[in-house]
Amino acid sequence: MAIIDVVRFDGLRSRDWLIYKYPSEQLVLGTQLIVQEGQVAIFVKGGSIADIFYPGTHTLTTENLPILKSLVNLPFGGRTPFSAEVYFVNTTVRLDINWGTIDPIQLVDPKYFVKLRVRAFGQMGLRVLDVSVLFREVIGGMQKADIVKFDKIKEYYRGILVIKVKSAIADAIITNGISALEISAKLEELSGRVREQVTPEFERYGFSVANFFIQSINFPDEDFDKINSILEDKAAFELMGDGRYATKRSFDVYEGAANNKNGVAGAFAAGGIGLGAAMNMGASMGQTVGNPIHKEEMKICVSCGSSIPIKSKFCPECGFKNAEITCECGNKLAPGTKFCPECGKKVE
Repeated sequence: MAIIDVVRFDGLRSRDWLIYKYPSEQLVLGTQLIVQEGQVAIFVKGGSIADIFYPGTHTLTTENLPILKSLVNLPFGGRTPFSAEVYFVNTTVRLDINWGTIDPIQLVDPKYFVKLRVRAFGQMGLRVLDVSVLFREVIGGMQKADIVKFDKIKEYYRGILVIKVKSAIADAIITNGISALEISAKLEELSGRVREQVTPEFERYGFSVANFFIQSINFPDEDFDKINSILEDKAAFELMGDGRYATKRSFDVYEGAANNKNGVAGAFAAGGIGLGAAMNMGASMGQTVGNPIHKEEMKICVSCGSSIPIKSKFCPECGFKNAEITCECGNKLAPGTKFCPECGKKVE
């Protein structure tokens, strides 16, 4: 294999790379190592970090790599060949790392008592904080000419993200009693909370979390339809009042009964309503809808001529007794009768 005099990595066309392992391990003392801005080069010998080089041009010598003095013989007049590994690490901030929960968070909305399947999506930014930690935790097992992209790191730590996000959202909805419909107003607060929780986890692998955002929390349309139905009924309740809303619900029950293949009784049985209760409800509905209450029948007071309810015994205007009168002979007389048609006696 040819001896390499210059080692450099100009980067890929996109900025999504994180780690690049230089494809050749055959170097010589005096090789030029060029590190671009936004990069760090890790020089590895025998599986251990010999030195870390920051942006600039560096000449590989025993002076800046003291470890070579004990590993490399010097019979070639300063051009001694040796094998070593060079890794380039991208130290720029990658701000557009998208994430999302694969499985929904299943919970009961504390306000509407509806089971929801909540999903969350967002974006985060990462940058390398400690290349030594990154080498020990991530780079050590890489193969020749490997390139690791940020998306690969996202896959490594997807489990951490999902667990922390689910925990924060569930805590906000269940513990703090925030409805899923209202949680959008809490996205900034939740984002900060999740960032605090995931930062120590990423630092363990040599990364810092530049930013973290929960961009949306949503659930399927069919779950939203359940809440929407409750909101519509609630609005009807507030507009119509208790009695009319109860009547509306009764109509809904009967409509469901009409569409039920088991008939009215089957519909009520499916709804948990006893047959007797259903019949009573039917009688009540019949009075309300089929047989509306007529205006109360009236009669004329025989004394003053005022209209009074037919069942009134005394006139509310003049006080005259308008009830039936019984004669001494036992004959029942109409109100106002002066003489009994049976015995002819004058009525007192």
